[in-house]
Amino acid sequence: MIAFIQHVGQALVIEIAAAGRFSLTAFSFIKKLYTSPPRFRIIIQQLYEIGYRSLPVVAITGAFTGMVLAVQSFYQFHQISMETAIGILIGLSMTNELGPVLTALMVAGRVGASMAAQLGTMKVTEQVDALETLAVDPVGYLVVPRLIAGIFMIPILTVFSIFIGILGGYGISVYLLKINKTFFMSNMLDYTKAEDLCNGLIKSVVFAVLIIVISCYKGMTAGHGAEGVGRATTEAVVASCISILITDFFLSIILY
Repeated sequence: MIAFIQHVGQALVIEIAAAGRFSLTAFSFIKKLYTSPPRFRIIIQQLYEIGYRSLPVVAITGAFTGMVLAVQSFYQFHQISMETAIGILIGLSMTNELGPVLTALMVAGRVGASMAAQLGTMKVTEQVDALETLAVDPVGYLVVPRLIAGIFMIPILTVFSIFIGILGGYGISVYLLKINKTFFMSNMLDYTKAEDLCNGLIKSVVFAVLIIVISCYKGMTAGHGAEGVGRATTEAVVASCISILITDFFLSIILY
């Protein structure tokens, strides 16, 4: 029993120390936004990597999310003769919740894994040490451009996902489920306000910071060899997704 308590205590101390290291590193990443000169060439490259190359997966996710919402809600609302309320459900769900969260999860899986693998490979091949030897700040050179690009592009991807999701839900509702398009649009516009979209964008900015900071941290602290890079990549995706879901809960309470 004593040995078990000691083991649990040691594990708890290790986790607390890891959380402390991550907090300090994350703070230094964000601080560099204001102290490190912008590197526009790298920022533009990351805008392309994070934004343009994520469009297909975000579009597919948003479209099928809206269509699934339309189909599932139709059979529920049909029982109480409220089919025209489907537009309200799709509008509010996509702007407040599903658009920001699913976009962030897709970006975490595609971009977060790529960042962790790239930086992890640079770490184990001593390219990060070479930057320090050349008097180049690795955080300012590698992390800050990714952070700036993520904060700028992930909200744009979120808006795109929301638009595609609503469009997909509209198409299924009007042309497949035969719901009156006037009632669909008027109800959605009456109940979906600009503040709902603003709340979704606030969430997307927070999620962007989480994804980039966690992925870069895992990459910059990757262990040696291919195994260390693989572990860092996996941990980056898992930690980003869990952080997104937990943060979404607290942001929902704060914003609503």
